[in-house]
Amino acid sequence: MGLFSKIKSIFSKQEEVKEKVVEEKEIITEEEKEEIEDTTKYVDGLSKSRDNFVNKLSVLGIKYTKISDDFYDELEEILITADVGVNTVMDFVDRLKKRVKSENITDFEYLKEVIVDELFMIYVGDDILSSKLNIKNGETNVILFVGVNGVGKTTSIAKIANRFKKENKKVMLIAGDTFRAGAVNQLKEWADRIKVSFYGDDRTDPSAVIYDGLKKARDEKYDVVLVDTAGRLQNKVNLMNELDKMNRVINDILPGNPVETLLVIDATTGQNGVVQAKSFKEITNITGIVLTKLDGTAKGGIVLAIKELVNIPVKFVGLGEKEDDLITFDIEKYIYGLFKEF
Repeated sequence: MGLFSKIKSIFSKQEEVKEKVVEEKEIITEEEKEEIEDTTKYVDGLSKSRDNFVNKLSVLGIKYTKISDDFYDELEEILITADVGVNTVMDFVDRLKKRVKSENITDFEYLKEVIVDELFMIYVGDDILSSKLNIKNGETNVILFVGVNGVGKTTSIAKIANRFKKENKKVMLIAGDTFRAGAVNQLKEWADRIKVSFYGDDRTDPSAVIYDGLKKARDEKYDVVLVDTAGRLQNKVNLMNELDKMNRVINDILPGNPVETLLVIDATTGQNGVVQAKSFKEITNITGIVLTKLDGTAKGGIVLAIKELVNIPVKFVGLGEKEDDLITFDIEKYIYGLFKEF
């Protein structure tokens, strides 16, 4: 049994449990309930990508009676239009050709399994990937958020803060975006809405604001501090200097911090999001990606492109508008949601 068959088997059983819960009011644990809810979010949230992507792949098996160069050419085109990325697709197809030849694959049903398994391996590779945040209990943990304007950075900060609050963590938001008009007020409104602490003022030096906010967080023993930053990439040198200064200030107040620097990317921007990831990686140490609006795109392959091209793990994905729809990334649930009907 291939990797994809195992994944389908696991989540198909989950769906059976879900049906029993609805029909027979079966009692399940909170952990099981959360697993089922998350899987459902992946299935529902990736429906646009699945309809666009999987339908085209399925047609290949009808269109071609044998695996030919024309088959591979069309497969490449489908993957590229799904935003998997040209270089990633070329490498993938080369590996697929070698496997088809070595295993003498002629059956399309088996080839489908191989295609999904190989796409899965693009993300996993030889790495031990973790979508968990590097949070240390009993300490004040700083998470720095970066990304261009309009990608949903402030909303993502609020949603992640809300997750920590539900875990009974003491949370503070710091408004380090002193450049964009209204950014400070927007973050404060979110802090008030989800009932966590906020630090920000009308100073133009973000490092000064962060310095004072972190002193307060340290002295009052906050568990997690989420820091917003200005979302501009036009002048890389200025931004790099600004982020360097922020990192020094954070480490001076709380050595070993930030524990995470998360880059927020809008999935609907496609390959432009990959370009942003490359640019920010050149500027500062990015430890993870927050991929927003994944439910709003038909090109869900961007997850694979980001991992392959910049080798940064996706930590969270946005699969809806509600506060609990920004969820921890799970590669198996993602693969299942994308290829459920394949």
